Amino acid sequence: MAAAPLKKILIADDEPDILEIVGYNLQKEGYEVHTAKNGDEAVDLAKKIKPDLLILDIMMPKKTGIQVCEILRAQTEFKETLIIFLTAMSDEASQITGLEIGADDYVNKPISPKVLVSRVNALFRRVSPKEASSVMQFGSMQIDNIKFMVTIGGDEKVLAKKEFELLHLLASRPGRVFLRNEILSQIWGNEVIVGDRTIDVHIRKIRQKLGIDCITTVKGVGYKFDLP
Repeated sequence: MAAAPLKKILIADDEPDILEIVGYNLQKEGYEVHTAKNGDEAVDLAKKIKPDLLILDIMMPKKTGIQVCEILRAQTEFKETLIIFLTAMSDEASQITGLEIGADDYVNKPISPKVLVSRVNALFRRVSPKEASSVMQFGSMQIDNIKFMVTIGGDEKVLAKKEFELLHLLASRPGRVFLRNEILSQIWGNEVIVGDRTIDVHIRKIRQKLGIDCITTVKGVGYKFDLP
């Protein structure tokens, strides 16, 4: 049986050290790595090699990471391409913009190669066909989307319907930050008028009922499912 082709990753950053160290660590992990030094190179190379995942520095010359994301997301062949942004820790506005235009995750600078590699691995696991099961497993926690049931260590935790839907949404992309308006749209719909406090109340109830800290508040942005 032929071996599966390596996943292709395109890293775009104007800092040579980042390209070198991130590329080295991803190659060690078994990925095929390509690099670009600016936004124009990133767009051209992406169209040529069709990467499975893009790692884009937001602040790079010629085109920003956000502009590259917008250009590629507008093309059908890149609708499902995974995208991670590299951002300055204080650049909250760019983080929000990036998530709104379709980024799957972001990693703050200065970069920890181990953290970035783990985020990359996690993203690929989430889109793997093996993850099509109705049951999501996180350590001792199971979330069953068919039975609308959450168990921890075999003990069932009773959640209201909207609480379960909110937990399931966040857990469907662990580590990925969901914006508040995105949560409102996906859980309550555009035709139902609810306030931001509605999300806060539901998050608080989920935390209380589960008895474990698995939902992280990203101040000024939204929430993410994050189990150690």
